[in-house]
Amino acid sequence: MRRKIPSTSALLCFEAAARCESFAEAARDLNMSQSALGRQIQALEAQCGQSLFHRIRQRVKLTDAGRVLLLELEPLLEALEASFLRLSSHDNPDGAINIGTYPTLGSRWLMPKLSFLAQQHPKLTVSTLTYLDNSQLDAGLVDLAIVQGDPPWPGFRIDPLMRETLVAVCAPSTKELPTKNPEALLSHRILQHRSRILSWKIWLEAQGVALPRAPTGPLFSQFEMLIDAVKFGHGIAIVPEVLIAPELDQGHLILAHPFKAMPPSAYYLLTPQAKVGTRRIERLRDWLLQQESDAKAPT
Repeated sequence: MRRKIPSTSALLCFEAAARCESFAEAARDLNMSQSALGRQIQALEAQCGQSLFHRIRQRVKLTDAGRVLLLELEPLLEALEASFLRLSSHDNPDGAINIGTYPTLGSRWLMPKLSFLAQQHPKLTVSTLTYLDNSQLDAGLVDLAIVQGDPPWPGFRIDPLMRETLVAVCAPSTKELPTKNPEALLSHRILQHRSRILSWKIWLEAQGVALPRAPTGPLFSQFEMLIDAVKFGHGIAIVPEVLIAPELDQGHLILAHPFKAMPPSAYYLLTPQAKVGTRRIERLRDWLLQQESDAKAPT
């Protein structure tokens, strides 16, 4: 069935005239004659059955119908332009890549790795997009994504990236800590991540200890704020060890209890199925997976 869509030329002429408020200026921008542009717009008006412009001396103004069309047309033209830009560099081994990640994981784990990537692949430009939980992940916006949780993720190729280790941490000045009694931690002020409220239950049950009641302490939407709250002595928290390695090394945080839980859920590297096989994406994917493989290798 033939689609009832105006020609791209007519739509571009309309957009240019609406932007310039002048057929003459729009024609110059598009490198065409004013009469040719006028014919394109007349054809568009005939097809939609509406006048799109008020002609006022040497200027033009959008009608109500024209404003509606422009409002709906602009994002479509921008999306079409972006699609062709992506297509033009589809199989280019260099170029730009969008990688999605959580904010704190991005700044504390990913950024140091990307500094090495820039040295090895200077023509590869990596931009980051962040989300606070997995529901915000958009396959149309990312080329690669790092997530924590359990598969499946429909529409993505899934690669295991790294296991997660959960630890209980506190400020060095916290009284009566560290301790070897996990239940003793519950007498302290409990801090939690808003999207990871089961962390205390997971950490305790991994030691065979039942959580007697749900913690009721402050909630934080980002690990960065949660970690800072612990550092400043506001309470204790269960945190992925990968996020606090520098603080533990430097003594800004200490383990409130020596146990480290390794839950079944882990970190995964996702590739949208539509982008599998794109060379620059595959290059970065292979590089990230190799980095983690090298980190796990015995020294």
